[in-house]
Order: sequence, then C-alpha cells, then structure tokens
Amino acid sequence: MLQLTDIRKSFALGTLAVDVLRGVDLEVAEGDLLSIMGPSGSGKSTLMNILGLLGRPDSGTYLLNGRNVLTMNARELSAFRNAHIGFVFQSFNLLGHLTTLENTALPLAYRGRSRRESRRRARAILEKVGMDDRLDHRPHQLSGGQRQRVAIARALVGNPAAVLADEPTGALDSDTADEVMNLLIRLNREERVAVVIITHNPVVSLLCKRRALIQDGVLLEDGSGQ
Repeated sequence: MLQLTDIRKSFALGTLAVDVLRGVDLEVAEGDLLSIMGPSGSGKSTLMNILGLLGRPDSGTYLLNGRNVLTMNARELSAFRNAHIGFVFQSFNLLGHLTTLENTALPLAYRGRSRRESRRRARAILEKVGMDDRLDHRPHQLSGGQRQRVAIARALVGNPAAVLADEPTGALDSDTADEVMNLLIRLNREERVAVVIITHNPVVSLLCKRRALIQDGVLLEDGSGQ
C-alpha cells in the first residue's frame, strides 16, 4: 500500500550538503501499526514529511496505493494527500473557532462533500472515539485527551489509507497517553487503517506491531513487535 524505495534527502548547510536520509526502504501494508523512533537529528521528521506528502526526496520512489506520488505536481499532491493520508499531531492542530463536529468534518469539506454528508460521517467517527457528547464544544472547552480524540477522528473521517501520528502522546499525562494509545490500537484493528507513529517514547513503541529505529538517516526495523 505504501512503499518507499531508496529514499534520499539532503539539505544545504552553508557550502556543505548534509545527508539526512540515506537510502530509506520502507513498506507499510493495510492494518499495520508501526512506530519509528530516533534521536534528534536522525531524519525522522524529514521521513514523516515525505511519508505525509509534505516534502519531496531528492531521489528514490514512493508508491502510495500503486501511484508514484513523486511524479505529481503540487495541486495533484495536495488532493491526493487529503484523500489518502490522515494526520495526528502532538499539538492537536484544531481550529479554535470551530466546534468538535466542524473540526472533524473539515477534511471532507475540502474534498467538496456536502455539508450533510460531512457532518453525518463526522458524527459517526466521533462516536467511535467517544466524543459524540461534545459535538458543539470548541477546543478550549476540551481537555488535552479530548482534543487528541477529536484530532484522531479528523484524521480518520475521510477513510485514509494511512494515519501518520507525530508524537501523539507527547503533550499528555501518562494516564491520558495510555488512553490515546489504546484508542489508536483499537481503531487500527477495527478500521484496518495503517498507523505510523513517530515517537520518543519506548513504551509507545513497544505497543506497536512493528518497530523501527532511524539513526543518521538509516532506517532499521526491529521486526519483533507484538
């Protein structure tokens, strides 16, 4: 479903070219639950941006549902990203002036879906994450865990091929982090959506079916996930 082959990326630092990704190979299938850990500067943020179609590698191949996304122009890439990738961020990235229901339905509005259809689907997914009793609340009226549940619902509302979660428990206390991880694991199983988690937390990593470590731009998979 998601296949990266020999992905390379470098950035200019003065007159020098710094290699950030050095030939990364990665395959993610339907229903996978994969964690990627790595120290600061290891290349994990760059890899996440490429996985999420927010950045382009210098070379390599990236196939998503059989399409070579690296041949797309910016407009095609934006539409394809909205249709196939969901995002969950540490800082939630909810719009403060929108309600829970409106924040969740937003990706469908960008696709041109009708307001009725978008709200119907948003209600259904909010029920699955236990937020159907907070439909009219705005982000400032929600706890951190509740905001992350809304962010997860927003990521899933469009039936994406994959959800990319960047430190999804990083801003939460340990009990709430456990609740969010249990929710991601359950939805991964029930929705059959692939979930890729970037994390510094080894406890989060151990809960995933697959685990990988990125260091100095090289990705090594553990292969001993649960």
